[in-house]
Amino acid sequence: MFNICRSNGGYKPVALMSSKVWSYVEVRTIDKVKGKGLFAKKAIRKGETVFMERPLVCAQFLWNALYKYRACDYCLRSLEAAEENARRLSGNPSLILPYPEQCRVRPELHQACPQCQVMYCSSECRQAALDQYHRALCLGLSQEDPEHPINKLQDAWRNMHFPPETSSIMLMSRMVSTVKQAKDKGHWLKLFSQFCSRTANEEEEIAHKLLGEKFQGQLALLRNLFTTALYDEHLNRWFTPEGFLSLFSLVGTNGQGIGTSSLSQWVHGCDALELPRQQREQLDAFIDQLYKDIERETGDFLNCEGSGLFLLQSSCNHSCIPNAEASFPDNNFLLHLTALCDIGPGEEICISYLDCCQRERSRHSRHKILRENYLFLCTCPRCISQADEPDVTSEEEEDDGEGEGETEGDEAEDEMTDV
Repeated sequence: MFNICRSNGGYKPVALMSSKVWSYVEVRTIDKVKGKGLFAKKAIRKGETVFMERPLVCAQFLWNALYKYRACDYCLRSLEAAEENARRLSGNPSLILPYPEQCRVRPELHQACPQCQVMYCSSECRQAALDQYHRALCLGLSQEDPEHPINKLQDAWRNMHFPPETSSIMLMSRMVSTVKQAKDKGHWLKLFSQFCSRTANEEEEIAHKLLGEKFQGQLALLRNLFTTALYDEHLNRWFTPEGFLSLFSLVGTNGQGIGTSSLSQWVHGCDALELPRQQREQLDAFIDQLYKDIERETGDFLNCEGSGLFLLQSSCNHSCIPNAEASFPDNNFLLHLTALCDIGPGEEICISYLDCCQRERSRHSRHKILRENYLFLCTCPRCISQADEPDVTSEEEEDDGEGEGETEGDEAEDEMTDV
Protein backbone atom coordinates (compact mmCIF):
# COMPACT_ATOMS: atom_id res chain seq x y z
CA MET A 1 0.00 0.00 0.00
CA PHE A 2 1.07 3.57 -0.59
CA ASN A 3 0.36 6.73 1.36
CA ILE A 4 -1.15 9.38 -0.87
CA CYS A 5 -1.00 12.91 0.49
CA ARG A 6 -3.19 15.86 -0.37
CA SER A 7 -2.77 17.15 -3.90
CA ASN A 8 -2.26 20.81 -4.79
CA GLY A 9 -4.12 20.56 -8.04
CA GLY A 10 -4.04 18.95 -11.46
CA TYR A 11 -1.05 17.53 -13.25
CA LYS A 12 1.17 19.98 -15.05
CA PRO A 13 4.15 18.90 -17.14
CA VAL A 14 7.43 19.56 -15.34
CA ALA A 15 11.08 19.05 -16.16
CA LEU A 16 12.52 15.60 -15.52
CA MET A 17 14.58 17.06 -12.70
CA SER A 18 14.54 20.44 -11.01
CA SER A 19 17.88 22.26 -10.91
CA LYS A 20 17.18 22.86 -7.22
CA VAL A 21 17.76 19.15 -6.63
CA TRP A 22 21.46 19.43 -7.19
CA SER A 23 21.87 21.96 -4.38
CA TYR A 24 20.68 19.25 -1.97
CA VAL A 25 22.24 16.00 -3.21
CA GLU A 26 24.98 14.50 -5.34
CA VAL A 27 25.63 11.05 -6.79
CA ARG A 28 28.97 9.49 -5.83
CA THR A 29 30.69 6.23 -6.75
CA ILE A 30 31.14 4.14 -3.59
CA ASP A 31 32.85 0.89 -4.57
CA LYS A 32 32.70 -1.96 -7.08
CA VAL A 33 30.03 -3.89 -5.17
CA LYS A 34 27.66 -1.09 -4.07
CA GLY A 35 28.28 1.03 -7.14
CA LYS A 36 26.92 4.53 -6.70
CA GLY A 37 25.03 6.22 -3.91
CA LEU A 38 23.18 9.44 -3.18
CA PHE A 39 24.66 11.84 -0.62
CA ALA A 40 23.47 15.05 1.04
CA LYS A 41 25.37 18.20 0.04
CA LYS A 42 23.77 20.21 2.85
CA ALA A 43 21.85 19.64 6.06
CA ILE A 44 18.34 18.26 5.45
CA ARG A 45 15.74 18.41 8.19
CA LYS A 46 13.29 15.66 9.11
CA GLY A 47 10.13 15.98 7.00
CA GLU A 48 11.85 18.06 4.31
CA THR A 49 11.46 17.12 0.66
CA VAL A 50 14.90 16.05 -0.55
CA PHE A 51 13.87 16.11 -4.21
CA MET A 52 10.99 15.54 -6.61
CA GLU A 53 11.46 13.50 -9.76
CA ARG A 54 9.50 12.26 -12.75
CA PRO A 55 10.25 8.78 -14.11
CA LEU A 56 11.92 8.37 -17.47
CA VAL A 57 9.14 5.89 -18.19
CA CYS A 58 6.42 4.16 -16.16
CA ALA A 59 3.54 1.73 -16.67
CA GLN A 60 0.54 0.46 -14.76
CA PHE A 61 0.62 -3.19 -13.74
CA LEU A 62 -1.41 -5.29 -16.17
CA TRP A 63 -3.39 -7.13 -13.49
CA ASN A 64 -4.13 -3.85 -11.74
CA ALA A 65 -5.64 -2.46 -14.94
CA LEU A 66 -7.56 -5.67 -15.62
CA TYR A 67 -9.16 -5.43 -12.17
CA LYS A 68 -10.64 -2.04 -13.20
CA TYR A 69 -8.24 0.28 -11.41
CA ARG A 70 -8.56 3.09 -13.94
CA ALA A 71 -5.42 5.23 -14.22
CA CYS A 72 -4.01 7.73 -16.69
CA ASP A 73 -1.96 5.73 -19.16
CA TYR A 74 0.86 8.28 -18.91
CA CYS A 75 1.12 9.62 -15.34
CA LEU A 76 -0.90 6.92 -13.50
CA ARG A 77 -3.25 9.47 -11.94
CA SER A 78 -6.41 7.73 -10.72
CA LEU A 79 -9.27 8.44 -13.14
CA GLU A 80 -12.07 7.40 -10.79
CA ALA A 81 -13.73 10.05 -8.66
CA ALA A 82 -13.27 9.35 -4.94
CA GLU A 83 -16.91 8.36 -4.52
CA GLU A 84 -16.82 6.08 -7.57
CA ASN A 85 -13.61 4.53 -6.25
CA ALA A 86 -15.07 4.02 -2.75
CA ARG A 87 -18.23 2.41 -4.15
CA ARG A 88 -16.25 -0.11 -6.19
CA LEU A 89 -13.78 -0.97 -3.42
CA SER A 90 -16.43 -1.28 -0.71
CA GLY A 91 -18.96 -3.09 -2.89
CA ASN A 92 -21.57 -0.49 -1.97
CA PRO A 93 -23.01 1.12 -5.16
CA SER A 94 -25.21 3.54 -3.17
CA LEU A 95 -22.40 4.98 -1.01
CA ILE A 96 -22.35 8.79 -0.77
CA LEU A 97 -19.14 10.53 0.32
CA PRO A 98 -19.52 13.75 2.33
CA TYR A 99 -17.44 16.80 1.36
CA PRO A 100 -17.31 15.90 -2.36
CA GLU A 101 -15.33 19.08 -3.03
CA GLN A 102 -12.31 17.32 -1.50
CA CYS A 103 -12.17 15.04 -4.54
CA ARG A 104 -9.71 16.50 -7.04
CA VAL A 105 -10.43 14.21 -9.98
CA ARG A 106 -11.59 16.22 -13.01
CA PRO A 107 -13.45 13.91 -15.45
CA GLU A 108 -14.15 16.82 -17.78
CA LEU A 109 -10.40 16.99 -18.52
CA HIS A 110 -10.01 13.30 -19.34
CA GLN A 111 -9.15 12.41 -22.92
CA ALA A 112 -8.88 9.19 -24.87
CA CYS A 113 -6.47 8.31 -27.65
CA PRO A 114 -8.71 8.70 -30.74
CA GLN A 115 -7.24 5.53 -32.28
CA CYS A 116 -7.15 2.97 -29.42
CA GLN A 117 -9.27 4.72 -26.74
CA VAL A 118 -6.59 4.43 -24.03
CA MET A 119 -7.47 7.03 -21.38
CA TYR A 120 -5.48 9.98 -20.06
CA CYS A 121 -6.20 12.47 -17.30
CA SER A 122 -5.55 15.48 -19.54
CA SER A 123 -4.69 16.58 -23.05
CA GLU A 124 -1.15 17.29 -21.79
CA CYS A 125 -0.67 13.67 -20.74
CA ARG A 126 -2.17 12.34 -23.97
CA GLN A 127 0.21 14.48 -26.02
CA ALA A 128 3.22 13.63 -23.83
CA ALA A 129 2.56 9.89 -24.24
CA LEU A 130 2.07 10.29 -27.99
CA ASP A 131 5.31 12.22 -28.33
CA GLN A 132 7.38 9.82 -26.24
CA TYR A 133 6.23 6.25 -26.96
CA HIS A 134 2.52 5.79 -27.74
CA ARG A 135 2.84 6.08 -31.53
CA ALA A 136 4.85 2.86 -31.47
CA LEU A 137 2.48 1.10 -29.06
CA CYS A 138 -0.96 2.30 -30.18
CA LEU A 139 -3.08 -0.69 -31.21
CA GLY A 140 -5.77 1.31 -32.96
CA LEU A 141 -8.74 -0.86 -33.85
CA SER A 142 -6.79 -3.94 -32.69
CA GLN A 143 -7.02 -2.93 -29.04
CA GLU A 144 -9.30 -5.90 -28.28
CA ASP A 145 -7.75 -8.31 -30.79
CA PRO A 146 -6.19 -11.20 -28.79
CA GLU A 147 -3.97 -12.09 -31.77
CA HIS A 148 -2.23 -8.72 -31.92
CA PRO A 149 1.47 -9.22 -30.98
CA ILE A 150 1.35 -6.71 -28.11
CA ASN A 151 -1.85 -8.27 -26.71
CA LYS A 152 -0.25 -11.72 -26.94
CA LEU A 153 2.78 -10.39 -25.04
CA GLN A 154 0.58 -8.91 -22.32
CA ASP A 155 -1.48 -12.07 -22.01
CA ALA A 156 1.66 -14.20 -21.69
CA TRP A 157 2.96 -11.92 -18.94
CA ARG A 158 -0.29 -12.14 -16.97
CA ASN A 159 -0.22 -15.94 -17.22
CA MET A 160 3.36 -16.01 -15.90
CA HIS A 161 3.25 -13.27 -13.28
CA PHE A 162 0.21 -13.46 -11.05
CA PRO A 163 -0.62 -10.57 -8.70
CA PRO A 164 0.72 -8.90 -6.75
CA GLU A 165 2.97 -7.68 -9.54
CA THR A 166 6.25 -5.95 -8.78
CA SER A 167 7.34 -5.18 -12.34
CA SER A 168 5.90 -5.06 -15.82
CA ILE A 169 6.79 -6.24 -19.30
CA MET A 170 5.13 -3.00 -20.46
CA LEU A 171 7.83 -0.96 -18.73
CA MET A 172 10.32 -2.68 -21.03
CA SER A 173 7.99 -2.12 -23.98
CA ARG A 174 7.82 1.60 -23.28
CA MET A 175 11.61 1.79 -23.01
CA VAL A 176 11.91 0.23 -26.47
CA SER A 177 9.16 2.40 -27.93
CA THR A 178 10.68 5.57 -26.46
CA VAL A 179 13.97 4.88 -28.23
CA LYS A 180 12.18 3.84 -31.46
CA GLN A 181 10.30 7.15 -31.58
CA ALA A 182 13.15 9.40 -30.44
CA LYS A 183 15.00 11.61 -32.91
CA ASP A 184 18.04 11.47 -30.64
CA LYS A 185 18.14 7.76 -29.85
CA GLY A 186 21.58 8.05 -28.30
CA HIS A 187 20.24 10.42 -25.64
CA TRP A 188 17.69 7.91 -24.36
CA LEU A 189 20.06 4.98 -24.64
CA LYS A 190 22.56 6.90 -22.50
CA LEU A 191 19.87 7.62 -19.88
CA PHE A 192 18.76 3.98 -19.70
CA SER A 193 22.38 2.78 -19.56
CA GLN A 194 22.80 4.59 -16.22
CA PHE A 195 20.60 2.01 -14.48
CA CYS A 196 22.28 -1.05 -13.04
CA SER A 197 21.34 -4.07 -15.14
CA ARG A 198 23.43 -6.91 -13.72
CA THR A 199 21.91 -10.36 -13.97
CA ALA A 200 24.21 -11.51 -11.17
CA ASN A 201 26.48 -10.10 -8.48
CA GLU A 202 29.86 -11.50 -9.47
CA GLU A 203 31.38 -10.87 -6.04
CA GLU A 204 28.84 -13.01 -4.17
CA GLU A 205 27.62 -15.14 -7.09
CA ILE A 206 24.02 -14.10 -6.43
CA ALA A 207 21.77 -14.51 -9.46
CA HIS A 208 18.44 -12.73 -9.91
CA LYS A 209 15.95 -15.42 -9.00
CA LEU A 210 13.80 -14.95 -12.10
CA LEU A 211 16.80 -15.55 -14.31
CA GLY A 212 17.31 -19.06 -12.93
CA GLU A 213 17.01 -22.29 -14.88
CA LYS A 214 13.39 -23.00 -13.94
CA PHE A 215 12.24 -19.82 -15.70
CA GLN A 216 14.24 -20.28 -18.92
CA GLY A 217 11.25 -21.56 -20.90
CA GLN A 218 9.06 -18.66 -19.82
CA LEU A 219 11.77 -16.09 -20.50
CA ALA A 220 12.41 -17.56 -23.96
CA LEU A 221 8.69 -17.29 -24.75
CA LEU A 222 8.58 -13.71 -23.49
CA ARG A 223 11.63 -12.76 -25.56
CA ASN A 224 10.12 -14.24 -28.72
CA LEU A 225 6.83 -12.40 -28.19
CA PHE A 226 8.69 -9.20 -27.22
CA THR A 227 10.77 -9.43 -30.40
CA THR A 228 7.76 -10.08 -32.63
CA ALA A 229 5.89 -7.11 -31.15
CA LEU A 230 8.64 -4.52 -30.86
CA TYR A 231 11.86 -5.41 -32.70
CA ASP A 232 13.96 -2.48 -33.87
CA GLU A 233 17.35 -2.81 -35.53
CA HIS A 234 18.74 0.16 -33.56
CA LEU A 235 18.11 -1.86 -30.39
CA ASN A 236 19.22 -5.25 -31.65
CA ARG A 237 21.23 -5.98 -28.49
CA TRP A 238 18.09 -5.68 -26.31
CA PHE A 239 16.49 -8.54 -28.27
CA THR A 240 19.36 -11.01 -28.01
CA PRO A 241 19.02 -13.65 -25.25
CA GLU A 242 21.70 -11.94 -23.15
CA GLY A 243 20.39 -8.43 -23.84
CA PHE A 244 16.82 -9.38 -22.99
CA LEU A 245 17.92 -10.86 -19.64
CA SER A 246 19.87 -7.68 -18.93
CA LEU A 247 16.83 -5.54 -19.76
CA PHE A 248 14.65 -7.79 -17.63
CA SER A 249 17.07 -7.44 -14.72
CA LEU A 250 17.25 -3.65 -15.16
CA VAL A 251 13.49 -3.31 -14.77
CA GLY A 252 13.28 -5.85 -11.97
CA THR A 253 16.01 -4.33 -9.80
CA ASN A 254 15.42 -0.62 -10.52
CA GLY A 255 11.66 -0.35 -10.89
CA GLN A 256 10.10 1.84 -8.19
CA GLY A 257 6.50 1.09 -7.24
CA ILE A 258 4.01 3.90 -7.91
CA GLY A 259 0.64 4.08 -6.19
CA THR A 260 -2.15 6.60 -6.74
CA SER A 261 -5.60 6.87 -5.17
CA SER A 262 -8.35 9.43 -5.50
CA LEU A 263 -9.94 8.03 -2.32
CA SER A 264 -6.76 8.51 -0.27
CA GLN A 265 -6.49 12.02 -1.66
CA TRP A 266 -10.07 12.72 -0.57
CA VAL A 267 -9.33 11.35 2.93
CA HIS A 268 -6.28 13.58 3.31
CA GLY A 269 -8.34 16.54 2.16
CA CYS A 270 -10.97 15.71 4.79
CA ASP A 271 -8.27 15.35 7.45
CA ALA A 272 -7.17 18.92 6.76
CA LEU A 273 -10.68 20.37 7.22
CA GLU A 274 -11.33 22.50 10.29
CA LEU A 275 -14.60 21.15 11.67
CA PRO A 276 -16.56 21.40 14.92
CA ARG A 277 -15.79 18.52 17.28
CA GLN A 278 -19.02 16.61 16.65
CA GLN A 279 -18.69 16.85 12.86
CA ARG A 280 -15.05 15.78 13.07
CA GLU A 281 -15.96 12.72 15.14
CA GLN A 282 -18.74 11.81 12.72
CA LEU A 283 -16.46 12.18 9.70
CA ASP A 284 -13.65 10.16 11.31
CA ALA A 285 -16.10 7.40 12.23
CA PHE A 286 -17.45 7.37 8.66
CA ILE A 287 -13.94 7.04 7.20
CA ASP A 288 -12.97 4.33 9.69
CA GLN A 289 -16.05 2.30 8.79
CA LEU A 290 -15.43 2.85 5.08
CA TYR A 291 -11.94 1.37 5.33
CA LYS A 292 -13.29 -1.60 7.31
CA ASP A 293 -15.84 -2.21 4.55
CA ILE A 294 -13.13 -1.94 1.91
CA GLU A 295 -10.85 -4.32 3.79
CA ARG A 296 -13.65 -6.86 4.00
CA GLU A 297 -14.59 -6.51 0.33
CA THR A 298 -11.26 -5.82 -1.41
CA GLY A 299 -8.39 -6.41 1.00
CA ASP A 300 -5.12 -4.50 0.76
CA PHE A 301 -5.20 -3.64 -2.94
CA LEU A 302 -6.58 -0.12 -2.74
CA ASN A 303 -4.58 1.83 -5.30
CA CYS A 304 -3.83 2.20 -8.96
CA GLU A 305 -0.39 0.60 -9.01
CA GLY A 306 2.51 0.43 -11.43
CA SER A 307 6.24 0.93 -11.58
CA GLY A 308 8.65 3.45 -13.05
CA LEU A 309 12.33 4.07 -13.66
CA PHE A 310 13.57 7.09 -11.72
CA LEU A 311 17.13 8.06 -12.53
CA LEU A 312 18.03 9.88 -9.31
CA GLN A 313 15.96 7.71 -6.97
CA SER A 314 17.64 4.61 -8.40
CA SER A 315 20.94 5.95 -7.01
CA CYS A 316 19.61 5.55 -3.46
CA ASN A 317 21.00 2.47 -1.76
CA HIS A 318 19.03 0.33 0.65
CA SER A 319 19.04 0.39 4.44
CA CYS A 320 16.86 -1.59 6.82
CA ILE A 321 16.70 1.66 8.85
CA PRO A 322 16.21 4.18 6.02
CA ASN A 323 16.59 7.92 6.50
CA ALA A 324 14.32 8.78 3.55
CA GLU A 325 11.21 7.42 1.84
CA ALA A 326 9.48 7.87 -1.51
CA SER A 327 5.83 8.85 -1.85
CA PHE A 328 3.44 10.16 -4.50
CA PRO A 329 1.42 12.95 -2.85
CA ASP A 330 0.28 14.55 -6.13
CA ASN A 331 -1.75 11.46 -7.11
CA ASN A 332 0.45 10.91 -10.16
CA PHE A 333 3.92 9.62 -11.03
CA LEU A 334 5.81 12.57 -9.50
CA LEU A 335 8.02 11.02 -6.80
CA HIS A 336 8.74 12.98 -3.62
CA LEU A 337 11.72 11.79 -1.57
CA THR A 338 11.23 12.91 2.03
CA ALA A 339 13.68 12.81 4.94
CA LEU A 340 12.58 10.53 7.79
CA CYS A 341 15.12 12.10 10.15
CA ASP A 342 17.71 14.87 10.12
CA ILE A 343 20.41 14.14 7.52
CA GLY A 344 23.81 15.79 7.84
CA PRO A 345 26.06 17.09 5.04
CA GLY A 346 28.00 14.23 3.46
CA GLU A 347 25.65 11.57 4.85
CA GLU A 348 24.37 8.92 2.47
CA ILE A 349 20.64 9.08 1.74
CA CYS A 350 19.15 5.59 1.93
CA ILE A 351 15.68 4.23 1.33
CA SER A 352 14.29 0.78 2.06
CA TYR A 353 13.74 -1.67 -0.77
CA LEU A 354 11.55 -3.64 1.65
CA ASP A 355 8.00 -2.76 2.65
CA CYS A 356 7.08 -2.09 6.28
CA CYS A 357 6.18 -5.73 6.99
CA GLN A 358 9.34 -7.08 5.41
CA ARG A 359 11.50 -4.71 7.44
CA GLU A 360 10.11 -6.25 10.64
CA ARG A 361 11.29 -9.72 9.66
CA SER A 362 14.50 -11.37 10.88
CA ARG A 363 17.89 -10.40 9.49
CA HIS A 364 18.03 -13.76 7.70
CA SER A 365 14.64 -13.20 6.06
CA ARG A 366 15.51 -9.66 4.99
CA HIS A 367 18.79 -10.85 3.47
CA LYS A 368 17.01 -13.61 1.58
CA ILE A 369 14.61 -11.14 -0.05
CA LEU A 370 17.39 -8.68 -0.92
CA ARG A 371 19.72 -11.36 -2.28
CA GLU A 372 17.07 -12.82 -4.57
CA ASN A 373 15.58 -9.58 -5.84
CA TYR A 374 18.37 -7.00 -5.71
CA LEU A 375 21.59 -9.02 -5.85
CA PHE A 376 23.36 -7.75 -2.74
CA LEU A 377 24.01 -8.51 0.91
CA CYS A 378 22.86 -5.73 3.22
CA THR A 379 25.50 -4.31 5.58
CA CYS A 380 23.43 -1.49 7.05
CA PRO A 381 23.92 -0.65 10.76
CA ARG A 382 20.86 -2.69 11.73
CA CYS A 383 22.09 -5.80 9.91
CA ILE A 384 25.57 -5.42 11.39
CA SER A 385 24.12 -5.11 14.89
CA GLN A 386 22.12 -8.31 14.34
CA ALA A 387 25.02 -10.28 12.85
CA ASP A 388 25.14 -12.69 15.80
CA GLU A 389 21.47 -13.63 15.46
CA PRO A 390 20.80 -17.21 14.26
CA ASP A 391 19.97 -17.62 10.58
CA VAL A 392 16.32 -18.37 11.25
CA THR A 393 13.55 -17.47 8.85
CA SER A 394 10.83 -15.24 10.30
CA GLU A 395 7.52 -16.86 11.20
CA GLU A 396 5.81 -14.34 8.92
CA GLU A 397 7.82 -15.56 5.94
CA GLU A 398 7.03 -19.18 6.75
CA ASP A 399 3.33 -18.27 6.89
CA ASP A 400 3.58 -16.48 3.54
CA GLY A 401 5.32 -19.48 2.00
CA GLU A 402 2.50 -21.84 2.94
CA GLY A 403 0.10 -20.12 0.55
CA GLU A 404 2.44 -19.26 -2.30
CA GLY A 405 1.56 -20.41 -5.78
CA GLU A 406 -2.00 -21.49 -5.13
CA THR A 407 -3.21 -19.60 -8.17
CA GLU A 408 -4.99 -21.74 -10.74
CA GLY A 409 -3.06 -22.98 -13.70
CA ASP A 410 0.57 -23.40 -12.64
CA GLU A 411 2.71 -24.93 -9.93
CA ALA A 412 4.32 -22.49 -7.50
CA GLU A 413 7.79 -23.08 -8.89
CA ASP A 414 6.61 -22.14 -12.38
CA GLU A 415 5.06 -18.78 -11.54
CA MET A 416 6.75 -15.41 -11.81
CA THR A 417 5.37 -13.96 -8.62
CA ASP A 418 8.29 -11.78 -7.53
CA VAL A 419 10.13 -9.87 -10.24
